[in-house]
Amino acid sequence: MLEKLKEVKARFDLISDDISNPEIISNNEKYTALMREHKQLTPVVEKYTEYLKCESDMLGAKELVDDKRADAEMRELASEEYYYLKDRLAEILEELKILLLPRDPNDDKNVIVEIRAGAGGEEAALFASVLYRMYTMYAQKSGLKADLLSVNETGLGGFKEISFSLSGEGAYSKLKFESGVHRVQRVPETESSGRIHTSTATVAVLPEAEEVEVEINPTDLEIETCKSSGAGGQHVNKTESAIRIIHKPTGMVVECQDERSQHKNRDKAMKILRTRLYDMKLRERDEKIAGERKSQVGTGDRSERIRTYNFPQGRVSDHRIGLTLHSIETFINGDIDEMIEALISADTAEKLKGSGGPDSQSAREV
Repeated sequence: MLEKLKEVKARFDLISDDISNPEIISNNEKYTALMREHKQLTPVVEKYTEYLKCESDMLGAKELVDDKRADAEMRELASEEYYYLKDRLAEILEELKILLLPRDPNDDKNVIVEIRAGAGGEEAALFASVLYRMYTMYAQKSGLKADLLSVNETGLGGFKEISFSLSGEGAYSKLKFESGVHRVQRVPETESSGRIHTSTATVAVLPEAEEVEVEINPTDLEIETCKSSGAGGQHVNKTESAIRIIHKPTGMVVECQDERSQHKNRDKAMKILRTRLYDMKLRERDEKIAGERKSQVGTGDRSERIRTYNFPQGRVSDHRIGLTLHSIETFINGDIDEMIEALISADTAEKLKGSGGPDSQSAREV
């Protein structure tokens, strides 16, 4: 582990020199990539520097403890300092183990979120709109920018499906665990008898693909234009601004009609298509990811749930980590940080188990 840290420090120093090089600075693509790597390595190097200082101070305290010429009071203080630094060194080591865990290469990407009504008819569509509002309010509080891409509304204000992007630092790292079936238990506004209904909506969080990551042959696309439909005021059905793109090799269909401009709708539809193809590419490359995503997103059936929103009892329960929060009103208003942090912590703990845990050989060697 210490050898790995030395390598990281050497790489960090090399990058620090490179990003000051005028030739590198003039190459925007290379400079951006190096700056991104520099930012990722900074917390590891800072923690490693703290580790080395703590180790040096601990050894200095130990020398004083063992110095028979020092007076008793000085040696006692040195002994307290030694044991404090020894404990702190162990803490830093654990922090370093977490920092050295393999990063998801998509963590820094923007995301496209797709929400679809599942089981429950109109109530499921209304719940889909609640989830959309929850995520956009979370984005606002977290400094992420939300941009609506496409929407298929129902007559009562719900969504059969809606796609939107969230842009900002670490968007995917924060939201990737939201993929799955979300279940709601509540009395619908349309229910006159006061009976509690159970409905579902599926959420898929996809890392946004860049053009260089997915090559799309224009001859593989069938692009259709049509008049917009649904909610949208006077502009609806006046011009053929809606776009429908069919990717012939996969049969994938993307529609976008949110913008008044046909050009903007085409750009948004291409962004969705590119991201879906990138997601397909990731799943084909890694069967494990494919299995996890299938079990998370599922079909919208009530039995395939990751989270339950129980309005009568005022609670939100995540079934993967067994966490229940009794704050449903603030939760659906975008205060979901506690749940997100708990999911990230649980994932980190699983990764540490996979790497051997705190008592692994690498830890013992250090």
